[in-house]
Parts: sequence; structure tokens; C-alpha cells
Amino acid sequence: MKFLVIQQKMIGDVLASTVICESIKDHFPQATVHMVANENTLAVLKENPFIDEILIFKNAYRNDKKSFYRFLTSLKNTEYTAVFDAYGKLESNLITLFTSAKRKIGNYKWYTSWIYTDTIRQNKIAKDELPLSITNRLMLLQPIVEKNGFVPFPKIYLSSQELKIASETISKAIEKKGRKLIMISILGSAPHKTYPAKYMARVLDLICESGEVNLLFNYLPQQQQEALAIFEFCAPVTQDRILFDFYATSLRDFLGILSQCDVLIGNEGGAVNMAKALHIPTFCIFSPYINKDGWHGKIQKKHVGVHLKDYYPELFGTMSRKELKKKSHELYEAYKPELFEKVLLDFLINHAA
Repeated sequence: MKFLVIQQKMIGDVLASTVICESIKDHFPQATVHMVANENTLAVLKENPFIDEILIFKNAYRNDKKSFYRFLTSLKNTEYTAVFDAYGKLESNLITLFTSAKRKIGNYKWYTSWIYTDTIRQNKIAKDELPLSITNRLMLLQPIVEKNGFVPFPKIYLSSQELKIASETISKAIEKKGRKLIMISILGSAPHKTYPAKYMARVLDLICESGEVNLLFNYLPQQQQEALAIFEFCAPVTQDRILFDFYATSLRDFLGILSQCDVLIGNEGGAVNMAKALHIPTFCIFSPYINKDGWHGKIQKKHVGVHLKDYYPELFGTMSRKELKKKSHELYEAYKPELFEKVLLDFLINHAA
């Protein structure tokens, strides 16, 4: 039996879809599993024992239709037992269409349902303690698995050599040993997913007031000035704890560094999902327009998520996600650190004391 799992887009989505691969291997131990993923997400899939081959969706395919077509036609050479389209956009619709799979499984949309042999209607509201990102992906297995009692969570696999190098790198960079090491997801992927600079600086001050810690900032090179602005808002004692110029040169190196941290705190996004997949406790600040139930479940007790809606549900009314996104700046203003200060301090006591 041979299966194909399709998941493009961002790192968090790709990690979430690895639960499909692990579930397939659990139910069909001798099966071969292939996965389509964007080339910028490959680092989180490396060494994954539940994926036999990664079919790289190159960035060039979006601008070169001939290259994309050659990729699509190459899929016809492999006879898959089933294809699971976890992405559900035009590119993955076409990938599914071009395969010669007996079963083609995807999420229900009236205008693409003809492509699939089986469609699943996604849950919009969490019905259990699992994040919707996990629940809805496991539902894609229903057409071929009679009863799915096995519930995996995304995992990232690092080699012993990678762990050794990361440990040595951290040891050389930190002057004052013995402090807890905290990774800070200092910025979101966009302004409407980024906690305000002055508020984030106050969060960092609270962390440093709670105990002896060292802080690492996670940000992209092009975000350096934004990260520096937050650094400058921090109290001097906090600034002294931040290793601002310490960063990894590749995503795989970053994963190694992250694996050495005691906890991760900050904006919801890829870094949080990577920390979870490395079994690092997380404290996650959700953007007002993001559905917390989509990415945060209650079953994993060492992961804490806070959302403005937890404190001021009346601010949300019946606004759509699109409307909330437009008002994210205004909503962020009400999202003061004092609201979740006790929750943050309890998290630090439990995981970084």
C-alpha cells in the first residue's frame, strides 16, 4: 500500500499534517508514505520515520507553469492507494487530480468535490480537548480507517549529532550558566499576528522579574529593526538577559537551539508549533483574529495559550474572521499584559523555575 499526503503552506500546517503520516503507519505498518511539502518547510520533516519520501513543491512552480505541469505529470508514475489532500487549495486540487489513486480524500468544498472520491466536512468548533488542526486532519482518515483511536501529535526529530552541536553552541554563547533558557517568539509573521512592542517588552520584564533566566529572540533577518525596538523598550536588567545577536543560520540549526531551551514564550506561529513538536513547554499569545481552538488544545497541559477573547468576549460580538483581522490593531490595544500576568507567572513557576 502506498499513500500520498499533500500539505503545502506554512510550517505549522506541515507539522500538523505529519499526524496523518504517523496514523497511516500505525494502522498499516508496511505502508509507504509520501508527502508533498514546500521546500522551505523541509527542515521540520527531516528524519521523520513516518515519511518514506518527500515530494518537494518548489517555489519556482508558482511562477513557471511548465515546471509545475512536469511535476504534476510525474505523479502519474506512482500508483497510490489513497491521496489525502490536507491543504485544499488550487495547487493541491491539481496534484490530487493528476494522481492515479483509487481513493482521493479531501475537505468538502462544493466547487471541488468532484475531484475527490471522499470528502470530509471540517469541524468549526472544538468538540474535545484536541486542537482543531489535529482533529480535522485525523478525520481525513475516516474513509479508509474504520475506527481511529490512535491520536498522534506532531513531532520533530533531531539526530544525536545535531543535539550535541546545539548544546555546545549554547554553552559557548552563554556567559552566566545555570539560568533557565527561554526562547522568545518575539514577532509574528505579520503585524496583525504580532503582540504590540511595548506590551511584549513588559512581558519580557515580567519574565526576568520572576527569576534568573537568559532570553533568546526568534526573528527573521528582515525583522531585526522591529526586534530591536522591543529590546529598547525593555528595562535595563531585562536587556542584560537578552542574547540579542545570537541566532541560528538555518532552520535546522534553529531547531537544535530550540531543543536546548526550557520553554518558549511569545506570539503564536511557526516557532510555537516547532517547540511543541520538540516537547518544549510553550506559552502562546494568540492574535485576536486567530481561532485559539484551531491550534491550542487542553489535552497537553504543558502548553498554555491566552487570547483576548478569554478576558473580553464582549469585544468580539459576531464579527467574522475577516472583520477581526481588520480590527486587530484596535483589539491588541485592549490586550494588556496585566490580563494574563498571573497565568504567565504560574507557567514560569511550573516550567522555568
